[in-house]
This record gives sequence, structure tokens and C-alpha cells, in this order.
Amino acid sequence: MQEQNDLIKSRLDALEQIKKLGVNPYPYRFDVTANSAEVLNSFKDPANENEAEAQKQKIVSLAGRIAAIRRMGKASFCHIKDDAGKIQVYIRQNDVGEQMYKLFKLLDIGDIIGVNGFVFRTKMGEISIHVTSFELLTKSIHPLPVVKEEVTETGEKIVHDAFADVELRYRQRYVDLIVNEPVKDTFIKRTKIIQLIRATLEKNGFFEVETPTLQTVYGGANARPFVTHHHTLDIPLYLRVSNELFLKRLIVGGFNRVYEFVKDFRNEGIDRTHNPEFTQVEWYQAYGDYNDSMNLFEEVVEQACISVHGKTKIDYQGTELDFKRPWKRLKMVDAISERNGIDVLNMKKADIVKFMKERKIEFDSAISHSKGLLIAALFEETCEESLIQPAFIIEHPLDTTPLCKPLREYSMHQLEEMKNDPEQVIFAERFEPYIYKWELGNSYSELNDPILQRKLLEEQAERGRAGEGDTHPLDEDFIKSIEVGMPPTTGVGLGVDRLVMLLTNSHSIRDVIFFPLMKPL
Repeated sequence: MQEQNDLIKSRLDALEQIKKLGVNPYPYRFDVTANSAEVLNSFKDPANENEAEAQKQKIVSLAGRIAAIRRMGKASFCHIKDDAGKIQVYIRQNDVGEQMYKLFKLLDIGDIIGVNGFVFRTKMGEISIHVTSFELLTKSIHPLPVVKEEVTETGEKIVHDAFADVELRYRQRYVDLIVNEPVKDTFIKRTKIIQLIRATLEKNGFFEVETPTLQTVYGGANARPFVTHHHTLDIPLYLRVSNELFLKRLIVGGFNRVYEFVKDFRNEGIDRTHNPEFTQVEWYQAYGDYNDSMNLFEEVVEQACISVHGKTKIDYQGTELDFKRPWKRLKMVDAISERNGIDVLNMKKADIVKFMKERKIEFDSAISHSKGLLIAALFEETCEESLIQPAFIIEHPLDTTPLCKPLREYSMHQLEEMKNDPEQVIFAERFEPYIYKWELGNSYSELNDPILQRKLLEEQAERGRAGEGDTHPLDEDFIKSIEVGMPPTTGVGLGVDRLVMLLTNSHSIRDVIFFPLMKPL
């Protein structure tokens, strides 16, 4: 700590000397005509003296952060880093003048400068900029970590003194982006993935919309909300856990294909794949069902993979994944059978509870009233770890959501009989896509029967009052919208952060969120 304080004091001293030279260390602007990549890619060695002289007349202007300095008396080299990479610059006192060279000697790694000069190749073969003039654009007070790279005789790159402390990297993402090149590349790919998803949806006729983040009634997902208070209206408000119910209102209103990229907020745990604030894209399609959503989900993810990697096969944390369509479809009960060797459909509810307790499979005792919820819990605890390659888990118990249609194969008479039998399970037209053990999204053939919708939401609200966690309250206005009439509809939620993790080979969700939530120091 003392060493860093001494470095900061040294920079503050240099700042005062710069001001005494009559230089503003924080000017307003600088004309940039090229970036480092453009200069490096466009340079051609001159064929003769005439071409060499002509090159000296072509002045380029670049700006960037000093990444390394090598001073040699009245001439110096430094590398500056801009948004496209790094380039070497050569500065001589004879070219810039004694006063400006004094200024240059007061600069440090991390300072931002603008340079004007011509491009040439040094005797060591490095394309560089011969500086004819420069400006100090920002004097850095806080020193950056000095990351050094060494290339061995075998071509292996060794990094010394890397900015590698994970928590510090998340807290100081601005430093992380400066000194760790792959981090910036991850976020460039993130934007590329989002742009591709948007392009694929719009190609399929979807219209982008916006819905409220602050809601008077939260819903659309079984999750614990963040609660706030509006002082003027004197009412509680909730940060959005999902935008589903608002997008369905738009379907009712006549927008047949809508989508939205949203920040959702769930007051839950933090781990490798969960962050309280996360990004989803949800889309809803009138006159379609969950089979249509499966097909489009595959297309969106496959095309995102190709846009980033140019192929469908990628490596994630040492495992090869193949996103090529079509993906495997597997019923939830069949996945349980394959993994556990049991037929849950022909087991009594009490026998499932016994099976889970004997194998120490955790579940919330509040769900033991529902055979469907027990089956879902058994799947989550025993099957998810085995789902590596992209697959759709289909036909979930209807008890897992009040917003989904039951399988179309049931007759109305069958449904009535099954509802009155606690040992029967009604399955829904729902799928969850799984890749590398993770649920990547959720989709239904959406329930649009207003009478049944009210009944199911009332039942779930009652279960929440009885102590079952992660339910959501009854939204009367949403039910009213369904009573107005919602056409047959299918909807999808896709976890953008998890998809980015997979396509950038990132270990943690925090690696793909610029500023993940951190506990204050």
C-alpha cells in the first residue's frame, strides 16, 4: 500500500510540474484520423526513396493510453493502446522541441496522449509512428498494474504480474479492460451475440418493444422480487422479475410478434450462473405453439454461435459442444427414468418422497402436496448435471407454472378427472433448453383460457400465502387482458448472460457482466 501511495505522490508531483510548463493536462478534444489496427494493416514498405519521402508527408493522428515507455536520452519509444490494439511510437526531441520533450519525460504508463506523425518501419522491423507532434490528453493519477509478457524460444507467451485477482477485477472493471485484452474481447462478442439475436428475430417478423421495469404487481416467473417504494404515490413497487405478462398484453393488443431485451431482477442467491440483475430476451408469437418456439430457439442460438465462431462446434471449459440443429428432445419423465431407473408416473406420491429422502435428494417440504412439483424437483436435483449437449426437456408438470397450456392430447373430460386425483400428473406444453448442465431458457404454449388462467393463478397465490416459496401474486389486470381475448400464443425467455458465457468460454456469469453486483468493502 505504501508503495502505491508513493507512486501516486510521484504522479501528483509530475502533474504539478506539467502545469508549471504551461500545459493543460486535461484538454477538451483531439482530432483522431486512424486507429492502431488501420495503421498496421495498411502500411506497405516503400519500394524506393521517392515512396519513402511520400510516406513522410502522410501524417496520421492517433490517441491512446501509454502501455510501455523506453526512454533513451533525447529519443524515446513508447507503445500506445487504443480501442483497436497497440502500436509503437518514436519520439525525438529534435522533432517535437525541447519543451515538449520535457513534457514527455514527465509522462507515465497509463497517461493518455494524442500523436501526429508518419508511419515507418524500425530497424528491428516494427511498424511504428515517427512523431512530429503530440499532446497530453489525460494525466493518470492512479497507477495501472504493469503486466509484462515474455515470449519463450518455443513461442509460448508467459504473462508476469497479471491483474488476476478475480474480485478486484470485478470491482475495478475499468482496469481489467485496460490490462487484460481477452476481457474486452468477451464484451465485444457479447454485443455481437445480442445483435445477432435481434437480427434473427427481426428476420422472422418480430417487433422490438419496451415494458415497465417498475411494476405494481410482479409476475411472469416464480421468483422473490426486490421491493421499493414510490413516495409520491405512497405505494410499494417491485423491480421486474419478468416482462412476460406485459408482452402478452401486447399480443392481446394486436402486436402478433414482439420481443424485448430486458434487465430482470430477482432477490436470490449469487453463484457461478446466477446474478441478482441479469439480461434476458423474451419473444412472443401469436398463432404459434411451443414447437414453433423450439425451432426458433435453435435457430437463434445456432446462428449466434456461428456469428462468433464461424462454426457450430466449440470448446467450453474443456468440453466440446455442438449447437447444430436439430437438438435432442427429451420428456422430463424419460430423463428421470434414464438417470434414476424409476418410472415416476407409476409411483405414488409418497413413494417419490421416500425415494428422494433415502437418497438424500433435497426438496422443499412445502411442495410434497404435489406429485408434479416433486417430479420437477427430482429432475432438477438428479438430471441437470447429465445434460451436456444442447437438448430440450419437454412436457413439464403443469403445477410448475400457472401460465401454460396442458398437453393437447388430454380431453376436457380427462383433465377434469385428473385434477381430482392427487396421484395423477397433468403435463404441460413447456420446454426448457439445457446446455452444459444449465437451463438456458423457458417456453410454453401459452394459456389463453381466462377462466382456467384465473383459477391457476389463484391457486398459486394461495400456495404462496401457505408458505410455498417463489410464487407470484394474482395480477387482476393481466387476467382482464386474457378475458379480452389472447390468440393462441407461444413465448420464450432466453438467458443472454448464460449464452454469452457458453460462446465466450467464460467460467462465471460475472465474467460476462460489465459491473456485477458486489458487496461494498
